[in-house]
Amino acid sequence: MIPRSPQTFLFADIAGFTALTEAHGDEEAADLAESFAAEAQAVVRDHRGEHVKTIGDALMVRVAEPAAAVRLGLAIVLDVMARHGSPVVRVGMHHGPAVERSGDWFGAAVNLAARVSGQAGGGEVLVTAATREEAGQLEGVRFVELGRRRLRNVAEPVTLFSARRQGESSIQGLPIDPVCRMAVDPRSSAGQLTHQGVDYHFCSLECAAGFAASPEAHVGD
Repeated sequence: MIPRSPQTFLFADIAGFTALTEAHGDEEAADLAESFAAEAQAVVRDHRGEHVKTIGDALMVRVAEPAAAVRLGLAIVLDVMARHGSPVVRVGMHHGPAVERSGDWFGAAVNLAARVSGQAGGGEVLVTAATREEAGQLEGVRFVELGRRRLRNVAEPVTLFSARRQGESSIQGLPIDPVCRMAVDPRSSAGQLTHQGVDYHFCSLECAAGFAASPEAHVGD
């Protein structure tokens, strides 16, 4: 049997894509997903990763070295579409052996990476303990342990870490429209509302109206 060398598998997608589609419609959501895929793939190439496939608004990427995968994940979350009116992105990854078939990859490591990405919030890069250990100490990057979590169809709880670029917040610190989950520059926002002492900014008057009609439906999701 040919030994399988471990790889790092990374999944990146648009956080809150369902909410974005509901707020802005199928056409605009599809356009944003297409733009995200194109910009993310350019970053993948810059970090010597392999774009395996695109599934809807999600990308699957393979990177040989965990350290490079962590830096790539941070670049996708912090640098891709990091501007007013752009969706917020999330990333999850795991390092382990897998099987390659006709340009695609299969195995428990791939499945676990996908599950980890589902745990990530908008603007977050989550890595497993195996990825964290293999990546080692990275200049300008810090890891925050989040504890053990149970993931669907994974037998044992998995310890997760949040990878963060030192001195920089997600999507350049822009607030998030609570209705469509897109980044909003307050200087360019279509409106601002205050709910329970918290200021919210909106990308469009439609999102502001939707929030005003039912703030409880959008706060905390």
